[in-house]
Amino acid sequence: MKLLVVDDDKDILNMIKIYLKSEGYKILEATNGLEALKILDENPDIALIILDIMMPKLNGFDTCEKIRKKYTMPIIFLTAKMAEIDQILGFSSGGDDYIIKPFTPINLSLRIKANIRRYFNYSKSSLDNSIINIGDLRIDTGAHIVTKNKRIVKLTKTEFGILQLLVSNRNRIYSTEQIYEYVWGENCIFNVDNTVSVHIKKLRDKIEEDSKNPKYIKTVWGVGYRVD
Repeated sequence: MKLLVVDDDKDILNMIKIYLKSEGYKILEATNGLEALKILDENPDIALIILDIMMPKLNGFDTCEKIRKKYTMPIIFLTAKMAEIDQILGFSSGGDDYIIKPFTPINLSLRIKANIRRYFNYSKSSLDNSIINIGDLRIDTGAHIVTKNKRIVKLTKTEFGILQLLVSNRNRIYSTEQIYEYVWGENCIFNVDNTVSVHIKKLRDKIEEDSKNPKYIKTVWGVGYRVD
């Protein structure tokens, strides 16, 4: 799972990176808001952002507002600014959590896990009980029924979960780690690329006319999967 850490203090940046890498996260780093926006556009599968406020070129509040115009992943402000007005501005600009420096790595880790868990649980609930039509597929997310040209396609619970996630968020790219955490409901610690890719292949075999040239589930090489 990818996290983006944005802070112009190299010592704090390195400390966060070392600790979170030890917990299995892939860490991307930026030292200002403009750099963070560029990295995010190149890595739309980032699961969570840790964001400082006082930075050159583009401060944290303005960076957060720009991120919220395109993305919904959790944003945690990590800053020395402790005034109530700053916390109000942080949440008003689109932040999900606010941690004041100095902080302990374990507290940061717990807040990261809580925000990601809350985000994925909300995403799951928002997908329930709807009908999605795409091409010759009809997905009933409430009844867990998929039909192709009015014929039922028998999917496993895992295959249905993957399809539901992708078709409910069309044009959004999901990494294998994000798919695993959403569908399997477990934190992703080890490499799960093979586990997810095997299920994607089985799903394509069932819903695609030509699984080697998929019409629905597209591979974005080096990033993940999406449905257009």
